[in-house]
Amino acid sequence: MKNSFRLNLLTAGLLIMATLMPDLALAETSTAKITYKQVVNGRTMDRGGKTILLAGYKFAISYSDRSGTNLIPQIPVEKEYQDFRSGTAWQVANLYDGTAVHQKSSFSVFPELTITGETAEILGYRCVKATASLRSNSLEIWFTQDLNLHGTPQMAYGVPDGLVLKTVRNGNFEVVADSVEFIKPGEMALSLPSDIGEEADQAFYRHRITNSYITTVKVFDDEQLSWGNLIENPEGEVLNATYHFAGGTVVMKKIRLPEVSADHLVFAELSQYANGDAYDRTGSVFIVPVDKEKSMMDALREGIDGVPFFEARNGKKYQGMTATENFLPAIELIRFFTPFGVRHFNEQVRVYGQEWEDVAYYKQDLTGLLPLLKGEVWIGAFIGNYDKGGHKISLDLKYYPGSQVVREQTASRKWFKPLFNTLNFMEMAGQNYGTLFDTDSLTVVFDVPEGVENLTLRYITTGHGGWGGGDEFNQKLNEIFIDGERVYSFIPWRTDCGTFRKYNPASGNFWNGVTSSDYSRSGWCPGGITDPNYIPLPGLSPGRHTIRVAIPLGKPEGGSFSAWCVSGLIMGDYQE
Repeated sequence: MKNSFRLNLLTAGLLIMATLMPDLALAETSTAKITYKQVVNGRTMDRGGKTILLAGYKFAISYSDRSGTNLIPQIPVEKEYQDFRSGTAWQVANLYDGTAVHQKSSFSVFPELTITGETAEILGYRCVKATASLRSNSLEIWFTQDLNLHGTPQMAYGVPDGLVLKTVRNGNFEVVADSVEFIKPGEMALSLPSDIGEEADQAFYRHRITNSYITTVKVFDDEQLSWGNLIENPEGEVLNATYHFAGGTVVMKKIRLPEVSADHLVFAELSQYANGDAYDRTGSVFIVPVDKEKSMMDALREGIDGVPFFEARNGKKYQGMTATENFLPAIELIRFFTPFGVRHFNEQVRVYGQEWEDVAYYKQDLTGLLPLLKGEVWIGAFIGNYDKGGHKISLDLKYYPGSQVVREQTASRKWFKPLFNTLNFMEMAGQNYGTLFDTDSLTVVFDVPEGVENLTLRYITTGHGGWGGGDEFNQKLNEIFIDGERVYSFIPWRTDCGTFRKYNPASGNFWNGVTSSDYSRSGWCPGGITDPNYIPLPGLSPGRHTIRVAIPLGKPEGGSFSAWCVSGLIMGDYQE
């Protein structure tokens, strides 16, 4: 009797197990596709496509579905893989250049969740609320255990033991499940791909992602700017070849720049270090327009006297500095100044408590000049010096898309005209300094074409004359007149030069503890950039106009003299 009872119990147990086993097997092999939408301040948004989560019993994959959107090709394809058995997550990106990169993390590095007593129903499933904090952002994570599935659309918010159907950041940014679609067993296997590229930490992974969007043009790479290193130039106009002029103090390159859409940002990144010269020197990065009969390329190749000049009241000739009917001066992109001997003199000069930098670094936003930075252009760089070792520079132009959606390649609606540039980058080939202001003002006649409005003058100015009475160390008023009316006046002056001390090992240290690189100067600092001044010209109408720049130049003392480097580019918009 007892044996019979035991047999009946065993038979019943086997029947129950047989009934449950298909469900258990289904739980470990079934998959669901969950589609999420973004809700911001109560409004559904469709930025960047929808988030998709493929959730299995102990494995999930999340990604953005951007099908149907006309995206730029640089966008990487990113997926997040979540293994709940090992508590491991992988972020994998397939990049535009054909390579892949991944970051591997333990679930433990994500925010710790606090389970609350709150529940809610989402798409018919009972969800439990958890909370967390991420870099001062308050987070809510709503997850369900009803489906015996695991996964989250946002690993960075924390990983609960269940399926996340909603996240909320700071109470107003929601990612919420819009649908749950079950996939039949065997139709989709969830696993980590065999090729996930190189492994990277979080910082390098994000660097690879963001860098894939950027179009980088290397203009100069560790080029030497020095006096007396005679290097034979290529014959003719060879694309991407470097030319050396003015005794080696000017480098030029004809380069093809990308034809990007008008919503792009463009930045210049310039680095410089001393290769023998200890002094602070004037530097410039510029474009040479070649669409007129004469250009500064003619001067560089054939000599400074081959371009137009004007003769000031002091009797001196100033070559290649002002626009004429058949000539345009160089368009200055960046005015920079070398520090005193960075890198080359780091070990020769020790100052207590001071660690010297290895290179001077300059970065400038050139987006306003984007139409000039397309197609084939001549780009040059100059550092004035008479040293055999001189300086070395590298220059990159970086183009950043302003949108992830493809924009039409519209023609430029901008108008530009360079008016003047008294920075004598052919100084070592006989070009005069900007000393005309002693008896004269700088005067240029120019025409504004019909249909151009919103005119602005991009004006860069720095004063020079490195002794007590020189204009480098004395405040001087700059005045700009259009058709005889003063439209702008200011005193260019920098009081923050001490900020660049760590770049200036060879700067003179005086008895009172001040170093020469600390002194305030006329619009510049050793180791810094001089920002352009953008001067609006709202009353300027189409037609012929005269611009005049007046600066009270300091008087010479013995062999020392003052000079001003000023450059002016007028720009506007064509009417729609």
